[in-house]
Amino acid sequence: MAKSVKIRKGVDIKLVGKAEKVYTVTTSDTYAIKPTDFHGVVPKLTVKVGAEVKAGDSLFFDKNHPEVIFTSPVSGEVVEINRGAKRKILEVKVLADKQVRYKEFRKADPKSLSREEILGQLLEAGIFPSIRQRPFDVMANPQLTPKSVVVSAFDSAPLAPDYDFIVHGKERLFQVGIDALTQLTTGKVHLNVRGDSNPSEVFTKAKNVQLNSFSGPHPAGNAGVQLHHIDPINKGENVWVLDPQAVLAIGMLFEEGRYNAERVIALVGSEVEKPRYIKVIQGTCVKNLLEGNLKQGKDLRIISGNVLTGTTITQEGYLGFYHPQITVIPEGNHSEFLGWIAPGFDKFSLSRTFFSWLMPSKNYSLDTNKHGEKRAFVVTGQYEKVFPMDIYPMHLIKAIMVEDVELMENLGIYEVAPEDFALCEFACTSKINLQDIVREGLDIVRKEYG
Repeated sequence: MAKSVKIRKGVDIKLVGKAEKVYTVTTSDTYAIKPTDFHGVVPKLTVKVGAEVKAGDSLFFDKNHPEVIFTSPVSGEVVEINRGAKRKILEVKVLADKQVRYKEFRKADPKSLSREEILGQLLEAGIFPSIRQRPFDVMANPQLTPKSVVVSAFDSAPLAPDYDFIVHGKERLFQVGIDALTQLTTGKVHLNVRGDSNPSEVFTKAKNVQLNSFSGPHPAGNAGVQLHHIDPINKGENVWVLDPQAVLAIGMLFEEGRYNAERVIALVGSEVEKPRYIKVIQGTCVKNLLEGNLKQGKDLRIISGNVLTGTTITQEGYLGFYHPQITVIPEGNHSEFLGWIAPGFDKFSLSRTFFSWLMPSKNYSLDTNKHGEKRAFVVTGQYEKVFPMDIYPMHLIKAIMVEDVELMENLGIYEVAPEDFALCEFACTSKINLQDIVREGLDIVRKEYG
């Protein structure tokens, strides 16, 4: 039965630089798949520098799960394999052909295929890594059968793209993707839409799903928050999570018989001259996206992803596998006259420290300045104001810090992901990297879990 949930705790950080709802197409000379995007994966190469590949050909696989293959998003030549400390593989770069050549896969109606056939094709084509698993917030384990599948049809993060706009007119492909997902689980496919807007008919008319609506501030769009309210996870259970563009890619695989790595992303932020949507291929170099479209005169922070959970990259860097946006904001490497004593009309605050609280609809141009340094970890009650789960966030963080596995389990570690603590980290007076702590806790429990 469909559910309607109102999220009351949280906050929308309103930033300058929202994308205009028009999009262009941008290509790149090189594309990169980064094993570091897939937490816990130990990559084993299947190609060498100089190898010719088609879109959908294998580049590497996971040592722990050899059936999980990571494939090239384009056709061309493998030109570089970047390594870090202890020869850790950081990037596999492909010099793209002018015209993409695709590896051919089987065209079929997913409803006529068995679970094993659908899963095998997703693994072979390299689309399976698009599916993530809760608990642990890692790539899904193909050897497990999820109790349900969750597709969050909206993103509530700052300056996040509008999926209603992105999927417009793609009803057929989306439904084929949903049909494939229904075969992968013994339970329901939850399609979660924003309840305080008018969702696209691509979502509202989808069949074989349980359509749930969520309203309220960020993190209402987080899959973990949604799961907590509609299908909580207990020890021994697992749920698969993916976004609407991954569903389209699955639909395209079975409808067209090819791995199409095209994505529509949002180029946003206060330092972007013309924020807009751009059609790219997964793993694109962001150089061409940014060239001639950045404001001058400031040091800039370029983020693959959003300002709360994204990863810092350079202008020569590559789009992260799971990131639907590129955000550009000013660096905070400067001191401020008077600091917190100033009225702060242009500063965003979760409290009434600054007079900006009198302007709730104002959009802000924020930089990366932390406005303070690391302090003692004390109880303030700030986390609870922005954490919309029936979990004690402060207690859970402290249980992780002392590595008490039993206490972590009792406090709800199986239901959370690092992104669920992003707002807590933003609000934290102690300036503690809570997302890193949560990731460490999940890794500890996963190791104990076996």
